[in-house]
Amino acid sequence: MKSNNNYQHQHQQQQQQQRLETQINLHNIISNIFIFCTGLIFGVTLNFYLKNISVNFQLNQFSSNLIPTPTTPPPPPPRTQPPPSPSPPPPPSPSVAVTSRIGLNDYLKPPKINHDMKEEELLWRASLVPSVKEYPFKRVKKVAFMFLTKGPVVLAPLWEKFFKGHQGFYSIYVHSTPDFHEDLPETSIFYNRRIPSKEVQWGMFNMIEAERRLLANALLDISNEQFVLLSESCIPLFNFTTIYNHLMKSTKTFVESYDMPGPVGRGRYTRKMSPTIKLNQWRKGSQWFQMDRQLAVQVVSDTIYFETFKKNCKPPCYSDEHYLPTFVYIKFAKRNLNKTLTWVDWEKGGPHPTNFRRARVNVGFLEWLRSDKSRCGGEKNGCLFARKFSHDALNRLLKFAPKVMHFN
Repeated sequence: MKSNNNYQHQHQQQQQQQRLETQINLHNIISNIFIFCTGLIFGVTLNFYLKNISVNFQLNQFSSNLIPTPTTPPPPPPRTQPPPSPSPPPPPSPSVAVTSRIGLNDYLKPPKINHDMKEEELLWRASLVPSVKEYPFKRVKKVAFMFLTKGPVVLAPLWEKFFKGHQGFYSIYVHSTPDFHEDLPETSIFYNRRIPSKEVQWGMFNMIEAERRLLANALLDISNEQFVLLSESCIPLFNFTTIYNHLMKSTKTFVESYDMPGPVGRGRYTRKMSPTIKLNQWRKGSQWFQMDRQLAVQVVSDTIYFETFKKNCKPPCYSDEHYLPTFVYIKFAKRNLNKTLTWVDWEKGGPHPTNFRRARVNVGFLEWLRSDKSRCGGEKNGCLFARKFSHDALNRLLKFAPKVMHFN
């Protein structure tokens, strides 16, 4: 009996101890949950508080950058010191800077008349032709007046009157002896119009080289459409407007070219030129020509006929009387009128034409030159220019020509 009571007592103690342990464990769990929740709430609260502090600090810092901190103004500068000069305005932004358009200006502007191009460079550049036929700009056509001289243009005052009032419709080029020097006033139309020149001898092939040199320099100006070769003894027979209109309206070129039997015609031909040039293609004519831009380009580009004449045409063969007439007849006969526009008197015979001096110049003589239709293919089948006039005829030309030819 006693053992049963002991057992029960022990059993009761064990149950109480288990209940106590259960209560302690439950209390520990609740305590841990409470501590965890408290820590979580504290952490969230602290994190939010710290973020507010950071945002406020950044806002304060940003505000301090926008609103300058008031400082004590510096003392005024001494009266002896001048006030500082204002700062220059900032340069314009590249995106809004206004610049003038270059376009084709650099290409269209011809080089200086006294350039340093070599002969082959000059001819190469002059031979360049655009494939597009229509010009992308307004092109005012000009006449290139090319003077092949030994020295000065002795009748320059007459030409001054002829060109007066027509700037922009003509160009002037002068080829003279390299050692010739002349001081001209800047107001002269011939001032600074002399191209780089070389020695020229009468009757020699370098006469053709000089003509091509003039053409090549004139071709550098894209506005030049018509090309007239003149000498220092040439005069115009009509005013500028009449000559300009006739040249611009013409669909033909004016290179004199004809077949001439006899010693001064076919007799100057040599078989060494065959097969490039045959006897029945041999032609003669005046060297004073008028041609358009298309033919001028072909002349400066020619190497075949040019080299044939250079090698085989020696006196009594004179290239200036045969090269262009033969070349144009072979290559461009359909476009050429086979006549010149320059009146010349060869009736007296000899190696040189008649030279007209002062006593011959009068109103009647000039009117006759303008009306003679037997030698040229110009204005109403007449001539536009005439030669050969000496320097002593200048005063009478200045007296009569402007009235007869209706200058200005």
